[in-house]
Amino acid sequence: MTVLPITIWGEPVLHRRAAEVEVFDDDLRTLIADMFETNDKANGVGLAAPQVGVGRRLFVYKFENDDGAPPSGVIINPVLTLSKISGALPDPDEEEEGCLSFPGGQFPLKRAEWARVQGFDGDGNPVDFEATDWFARVIQHEYDHLDGKLYVNRLIDRYARKATKLAKKSGWGVPGLTWMPGVDPDPFGH
Repeated sequence: MTVLPITIWGEPVLHRRAAEVEVFDDDLRTLIADMFETNDKANGVGLAAPQVGVGRRLFVYKFENDDGAPPSGVIINPVLTLSKISGALPDPDEEEEGCLSFPGGQFPLKRAEWARVQGFDGDGNPVDFEATDWFARVIQHEYDHLDGKLYVNRLIDRYARKATKLAKKSGWGVPGLTWMPGVDPDPFGH
């Protein structure tokens, strides 16, 4: 298994819809194994293929949950069904998200509290489970990457302005920027 560099906000693959996975082969299984290794080394709870420069519709997750879903897995070509998202302002103490592709930034975001996840595993077998609370948030966050969105694209104005300032100060927003888990300092201080 190989640890892959993680792309940073501004890399084109992060900002466009990923293509469906059509072939379930050894190359795909190698990518999945590398993504798990990268996610572990980055202390992540999830990692989508565009975050490692691959424009395909798959993500891995590692999150203990009370929903009866495996604590780690891969979802290929996912389809999500969500509960309604509250119109209330996000709670800055309880609903703060971060992203490995927006390293070090953490901002509050309102998400659906329930998600049904359907898709396939690395061998093409169907996957179907429900996720609630923070697990649902993780699933939605990774799914957004497959549609070319980062969580910062969903922030309310005051947090969006702060995210924009952080990106500008960090020099992001241009192609070619990455960080390497296990080599570069952990942007979240794990």
